[in-house]
Order: sequence, then C-alpha cells, then structure tokens
Amino acid sequence: MSELNATAAALLGLLHDGPATGGQLVAGAGERFGAFFSVTRSQVYRELPALSKEGLVRLGKQGPRSSQQYLITAAGKKAFKAWLTSEAGPDHLRSPLILRLVHAGSLTAKQRQTLLESARSSYSQQLDDARAATKAAEGPYEKAVAEFAQAQAKAALKLLDAIPAA
Repeated sequence: MSELNATAAALLGLLHDGPATGGQLVAGAGERFGAFFSVTRSQVYRELPALSKEGLVRLGKQGPRSSQQYLITAAGKKAFKAWLTSEAGPDHLRSPLILRLVHAGSLTAKQRQTLLESARSSYSQQLDDARAATKAAEGPYEKAVAEFAQAQAKAALKLLDAIPAA
C-alpha cells in the first residue's frame, strides 16, 4: 500500500459514514471540509479508482444514471487510521484571493475595487457561516475547527481592510 495523500484520506474519512457515490463524496467534502480543505470533482474521480486498486474501497451498489457507490474496506479503515496518526507535515495555503492580490497590479483600479468588494462579501458570508457552525458544533474538535474557520475569515477581512482605497 502506498502512502495516502490528503485527498484520499479525506475520502476514506467520509466513507466511514457509509457508502457514497462520487457525487455524494464531492458534496460531503464541501459540507464538512469546505472552510479549510477543498476537494474537487476531478480529484474525487481520480482518487476513487486508485483507492479501489489499492483495495482500500470496494464497489457497492450501482445507482441511478450509472452512479457507483463506494464502500471503505477493512484495509481502507486501517490505512486511514495510519494516516491520521502519522506526522501531519506543513500546511500549504492555497488562496485564490491572495494569488489575485499578488497580481492585482495588472488590473485597472475599477477591476481591483471589484475584486476587493467581491472578496469582502465572500469572506463576510464565510464568517457568518463559521459563526453558525461554531454554535452548532457538537464536540470540542468540531467547535475548534469552526472557530479556526472564523479566525481565517477574520484574517482575510483584515487583509482586505489593510489595502488602501485606490
């Protein structure tokens, strides 16, 4: 068995909740990890055959419109637990906003203003969502992650506020 990448581990973690199709995994990842870890549809559909080949998931029931359920295997549970207990390594921030800000000099003043307004709106919504998630959190880990999402949204808003008006 090769070492799991974070996307594969995320999918195995979601499959602990029960069988799911690729589309359900994409939606579940958005709901559970959306504030701090993105999982794209293409990543899911690239990882599932690899996980199956490694024996970490198996095919389940065929669903409507040729959708395919996947189930985690005992080997998948073991690999996931090994991943959870392994050294996490460094986090890598991938922020489309920060990437755009680094290159904002290539934009017109009006385009920069639109970028800032759009980002401010988006992060304000993320902050509201994170506050709601904190209130709804059922355990200390879920609450800590929701509070982190709040802090991240606040930091992004602070960054945006630090940029002088053009």
